[in-house]
Amino acid sequence: MKQLEGRRALITGSLRGIGFGIAQVFAREGAEIILHGLGDAESIAAAKTEILNSGAKRVDVFTHDLRDPKAVEQLVQEALNSGAVDILVNNAGIQHTAPTSEMPSEKWDEIIAINLSSAFHTMRAALPKMAERGFGRVINIASVHGLVASVSKAPYVAAKHGLVGLTKVVALEYANSGSRESGGVTVNAICPGWVETALIESQIQARADKFGGNRDQGIADLLSEKQPSKRLSAPTDIGEVALWLCSKSAHNVTGTSIPVDGGWTAQ
Repeated sequence: MKQLEGRRALITGSLRGIGFGIAQVFAREGAEIILHGLGDAESIAAAKTEILNSGAKRVDVFTHDLRDPKAVEQLVQEALNSGAVDILVNNAGIQHTAPTSEMPSEKWDEIIAINLSSAFHTMRAALPKMAERGFGRVINIASVHGLVASVSKAPYVAAKHGLVGLTKVVALEYANSGSRESGGVTVNAICPGWVETALIESQIQARADKFGGNRDQGIADLLSEKQPSKRLSAPTDIGEVALWLCSKSAHNVTGTSIPVDGGWTAQ
């Protein structure tokens, strides 16, 4: 039997990148998947098809705007209307870099809304039903920037630090829900370092150009500044960590923040 047979997972920001990698792993293990994100009809259809081909029993797609608290609540409610949500992955996030003195105030509001507040609203709506059933998994995709800071990323770092703190609070509130036999309700954060997604491709290419187009050397040069392993994680690597957190054996792993950063935060 596949590990997530009979489970249903809602993953925000999952049409690409880390969220999509998590969806691929969960689909391989037999889960029903609720994809979420913004995209044109063609990209949405392609993502749905690929997740079905990965093994998902069913795939739904929602496009709610996470900047709007009412839309976030509606997203969870619509997901619940068609079945239980056993696993919630808060992955959606955006970034904008600028010195604090030059950061547009609207970017602060937007990043906090999507990267932090939306996770509060999804958990607030989904967790009571998980507690009733005695099983639930919430996995918040934070970042190494939920543990350490970098310049020119004030709203992103603030949001990710906030997400780590929020994870701890909600984990405590639901720690005694369910049992070892039912699996319990856990709330954890994963804190990735550099992950190979389209988001960083331009940075990789710029570094590769320094080495005559050698992409591997470009990646090593980029990562050498902060990630000692000098290796990128794949989105599915993050998915495998998330999969383990969904297991019943992880019933007592809650309130944690797990770095997947090649040693970045060990320095």
